[in-house]
Amino acid sequence: MERELDKAMELRTSGNHKESNSILLQLVQEFPENPSINYHCAWSFDLLGEEAKAVPFYEKAIKLGLSSKELEGAFLGLGSTYRSLGEYEKSKAIFLKGIGVFPNNRAIQVFYSMTLFNLNEHSKAMELLLNCLIDTTTDKEILNYKRAIDFYSDRLDEIWDIKGG
Repeated sequence: MERELDKAMELRTSGNHKESNSILLQLVQEFPENPSINYHCAWSFDLLGEEAKAVPFYEKAIKLGLSSKELEGAFLGLGSTYRSLGEYEKSKAIFLKGIGVFPNNRAIQVFYSMTLFNLNEHSKAMELLLNCLIDTTTDKEILNYKRAIDFYSDRLDEIWDIKGG
C-alpha cells in the first residue's frame, strides 16, 4: 500500500494527475477506511477539476481522522471545493472548523475570506485579508503602514467627520 501511495504522489507531483487518480481510486477500493488514502484521492479529483467527486472523499477522510498536516489540507481542500461548487454555507462551516483547529493557518483564512466574499460579507472578508497581509508580509512599504492598516481593517465602512464640528 505505501509503495503505491508513494507512486501516486510522485505522479501527482510530476503532473500526471490522471494516472495518480487511477492509482488512488484503486487504493481507496482496497483500503476504504484509510483516511490518508481518502484525502489524497479527494485531492486528486480537485486537480482534475472534478470537485464534486472530491467531496465525499474529503468528508470521509476528515471523519476517519487524519494526521495534523493532512487535516489542515483536508479542511482547506473541502472548504475550497464547497466554495467552488457554490455551497457557501457548507464552505463557511468547514473553514470555521479548520480555523478553530488551526488558528495560525493563514491559507485557510485567506480561502475563508473568499467564501465570505461570496456570502456578501465583504467587510469581514477584507478585515481577514488585511490582517493576514500585515501579519505575514515582508514588504517594507506595507509594513510602514501596519498600524494604520490594522486600525482601519475593521472600520472600512466608517466615515470620519473631518469638519471638526
